[in-house]
Amino acid sequence: MLTLYYAPGTCALASHLALEYSGGPYEAVRVDFSKQEQRSEAYLKLNPKGRVPVLVTDQGVLTETPALLQFIAQSFPDAKLAPLADPFLMAKANSFNSYLCSTVHVNHAHRVRGSRWTDDEQAMETMKKKVPQTMTESFNLIENTYFKGPWVLGEQFSVCDPYLFTLAGWLKSDGVDIEHFPKVADHYRRMAADPVVVKVLAAQKAPA
Repeated sequence: MLTLYYAPGTCALASHLALEYSGGPYEAVRVDFSKQEQRSEAYLKLNPKGRVPVLVTDQGVLTETPALLQFIAQSFPDAKLAPLADPFLMAKANSFNSYLCSTVHVNHAHRVRGSRWTDDEQAMETMKKKVPQTMTESFNLIENTYFKGPWVLGEQFSVCDPYLFTLAGWLKSDGVDIEHFPKVADHYRRMAADPVVVKVLAAQKAPA
């Protein structure tokens, strides 16, 4: 049994969706950020970073979304959530997910987590003002270069798709209109209507 620790509204949604798509057995445990549970002694024993997602497996604990997504895809190969038999396409999938993790997520975090980089309030405000620009630039690159359509990798749905859906869901709060990116917007609407996505979002919104 796999156990996913998540918080609503975070990148952990991508792993939560991937687990549901996998069809494998798992348990999802909510971490209440409002109560600072991610800083509790018990949680920090699981993940000293104090962040989500965390995936507890029979072999140990995993963190970082790209790693969790690949682990899920490889653990449940029948679900065909990644091009496991194609080394080049698998590398493309990891490249895309790494870009979301290392660049797009960081752009977004400059608006909501400025204290990670500075204690200067003015500097934090400057970072916030830059977010619409950096998120627009990142999604322009995704729209025009990385997105093959109808899914991220082309005809095959993969773990890249729930990850893109998760971060595209942050655009509105970052001051960016998703309709500027027609392919991404279409992808987001199709994902949002998928019964798997509807189920997981409802579970994350349910009272703890």
